[in-house]
Amino acid sequence: MRKILVGLLILIAAGIGFITFSWYNQRHGGEPFGAPFALTDQKGEPITEAAFRGQPTALFFGFTHCPEVCPTTLFELAGWLNALGDEGKDIRAYFVSVDPERDTPQILNTYISNFSDRIIGITGEPAKVFDMAKSFGIYWKKVPTEDGDYTLDHTASILLLNSQGDFFGTIAYGESPDTAKAKLKRLAAGS
Repeated sequence: MRKILVGLLILIAAGIGFITFSWYNQRHGGEPFGAPFALTDQKGEPITEAAFRGQPTALFFGFTHCPEVCPTTLFELAGWLNALGDEGKDIRAYFVSVDPERDTPQILNTYISNFSDRIIGITGEPAKVFDMAKSFGIYWKKVPTEDGDYTLDHTASILLLNSQGDFFGTIAYGESPDTAKAKLKRLAAGS
């Protein structure tokens, strides 16, 4: 019975991923998923869309001042990758900041090193970061706080890309660990 339920959950999640991809294509007139970009990784080195090709990729957009969603997602992603062991060794994981004004390479490096050495941070000039995020259909919005600072609302799903850099699916925030690991296994096997 448990296997049937897990199977049904995987089918439902795959359906949600397909709907997300269809929505993206409809919204963007069939343009390719993701566009060329030139940004900076957490070590201060240049990074482009070429990083998303040649191996399966897990891509998450967030920010280091995020109180709950981002640290939870990065913690879970690191755990899932570790749990996969050799099955997931080829999956590359990236955390793209939608708060590049505050998230410098140094801040990203310190933040991400708390979770995993397998996750690479990406930041850069705000306009370039926002163009890149938009090309992946990512939502983000700056929200002022009462103390004069701000937080950000943003897409909370992990995007999965195959080894050609094409959309493969998503892992939703709060998705069951078994379903998330199954999706990552499929991503690794299919790439």
